This record gives sequence, structure tokens and C-alpha cells, in this order.
Amino acid sequence: MATILQNHYVLAVHDLQSSSSFFEKLGFKVVLKPEGWIFVKRDNCMIMLGDCRDALHPSKLGDHNYFGYLRVDDVDGYYEDLKSKGIRILSPLETKPWDMREFSVASPEGHRITIGQWVGEDR
Repeated sequence: MATILQNHYVLAVHDLQSSSSFFEKLGFKVVLKPEGWIFVKRDNCMIMLGDCRDALHPSKLGDHNYFGYLRVDDVDGYYEDLKSKGIRILSPLETKPWDMREFSVASPEGHRITIGQWVGEDR
């Protein structure tokens, strides 16, 4: 069976530059700018931001504006870093019953993402 080497997310956005700046605050770097797109990457995660000004605004999607979960190795440090940069925190950092220590953030357009660290026993 094939191995998944990397995950990519594709997001329709209304303001490419503002969305790109948000992800840069999360530590992503711009890696490609084809016409109508900005691709940002951090470690093994790429987010492909597409210029979709006429699409339904993410803040109007309700639960469907949640697009991803990033698992990290230092969630406490990442949380403090994002708070200090003024990133909108939707849910505070806490340990969940499913053995993940996590928090959620939102982009300026309303895309939501959860960031967590496994704190359970090794499997």
C-alpha cells in the first residue's frame, strides 16, 4: 500500500495576501506564487491558498470552515508564540479526554484549524 508522504490543504480565500500573512505568522513560508494562488509550507504541511473572491465566505460556512488538524511536538510553546503574535485563539490550550493537548485558531477570513500534541502513552 502507498505511504502518505505529506498532507496538503486547499483553501478558497478572498484575500490572498492577508491569508498568506496569517499563515506566515503560524510559521509557514511562501514557496510558490502561480497566478491566482499562494502556496505556503511548514515542515511536512503545505497549504494552497486559491483566489476565490466570489466563493462563499469561510465565516459563513459554520462547522464546515474547520479544515485541518496539525499535530506538533511542542503545543505549549506554539500556543504561547501564536498568542504573542495576536492570532485569534478560538479554544484555549487544554488536555482533552482523547489524550491530545490542543487549541484552535481562526484565520482572518474564518478558516479554523486545531493544533495539538499527543500526551498519552506511547503506542
